[in-house]
Amino acid sequence: MRSYSKKRERNGAGAKNRHGIKTLVVRARPGHPSQGLLNAGGTVFSCALGRGGITAGKREGDGGTPLAAMRILSGYFRKDHFKGRLTRLKMTPIDSALGWCEVPEDRNYNRPVRLPYAASHEHMLRDDRLYDACLVLDWNISPRLRGRGSAIFFHLARPGLTPTQGCVAVTAKVMARLLPYLSDRTVLKVVR
Repeated sequence: MRSYSKKRERNGAGAKNRHGIKTLVVRARPGHPSQGLLNAGGTVFSCALGRGGITAGKREGDGGTPLAAMRILSGYFRKDHFKGRLTRLKMTPIDSALGWCEVPEDRNYNRPVRLPYAASHEHMLRDDRLYDACLVLDWNISPRLRGRGSAIFFHLARPGLTPTQGCVAVTAKVMARLLPYLSDRTVLKVVR
């Protein structure tokens, strides 16, 4: 049994190593398509998924969580709400001028923007605290395809793990536990 565990760690499968966690695997919770189970190195946590469940054909506004392997690129945090945590990720403090463009026809679609901004956008400084810790996933980043979905983040969940707009979300306690093990080499893999 001991050699099996060591072999599993060497081969990845979400195992923790000197680089942290290589893979976070997310799948829908049986009977609850807008809730999921996130496996991080053999430890399983509950998470929220998009109101549209997991989808292979992600489109802007469908509420679906993409069926994909998405690398964590960087993150944002509210230093007044979420205490800075040790992490290997580049983390940028959120201020009142930070937004994220969600208009497919705009030149800054699926990119951070400075507010005020003319096109429709999300405010990253939120009253509901969902983005107190918010990690950017590489969904539809390079290349950016119009209408394929924007702002697919790994962020904090609402109480009761209610559905997201297509992101993966966990409690603040789970995020704080995971952050030290995450890096820009970590892949969040949504599977069926």
